[in-house]
Amino acid sequence: MVQSLQKPITFAEFIHWKPDNKRYELHDGAIVEMPQPTGEHEDVVGFLAEKLTLEYVRLNRPYSIPKTALVKSASSESAYLPDILLINRLNLSNEPLWKKESTLTLGESIPLVIEVVSRNWRDDYYKKYGEYEGIGITEYWIVDYLALGGRKFIGNPKQPTISIYLLVDGEYQISQFRGNDSIQSVAFPDLNLTAEEIFQSVSR
Repeated sequence: MVQSLQKPITFAEFIHWKPDNKRYELHDGAIVEMPQPTGEHEDVVGFLAEKLTLEYVRLNRPYSIPKTALVKSASSESAYLPDILLINRLNLSNEPLWKKESTLTLGESIPLVIEVVSRNWRDDYYKKYGEYEGIGITEYWIVDYLALGGRKFIGNPKQPTISIYLLVDGEYQISQFRGNDSIQSVAFPDLNLTAEEIFQSVSR
């Protein structure tokens, strides 16, 4: 739900206004209240967060997955709350907004970001795609376990799809995974996980 405002607001105004008990994003100066996610959505997010945490602990990487940190675009008054945000803690000293506002602005701080698709799928495939690319985030997953996205993104007939965008020469290149395809990740090259295993993480 987009809040009705007289004029666009800045990120600083958004941070000052934002209450702690609800989830909000800032889209081009407009406050957007994020709906309460479904249980199935949270199943997928929890499953992926657990698998990735086990992997970065195994590899002894300086990573963490925060609960409510924001990703801010430098090119617009936008700030997003990803479903999964993987942080490179070694780069946090270079982040001007981290200590006071738990907000990241540099691609070097974010090895991977994941959005699990819900009703507002256009945000993931259009808006966040462009913003994450502009920030310079190396790897961006869109996990469309309900096949909600448009046919030009996930094919016709539509089917559950994981789209992984890798930054190559400043632009995202896409690979897609379905069924028993093994996920191919630059952040976690030894990750032993198929698309179907992710889709099956939903409680039945």
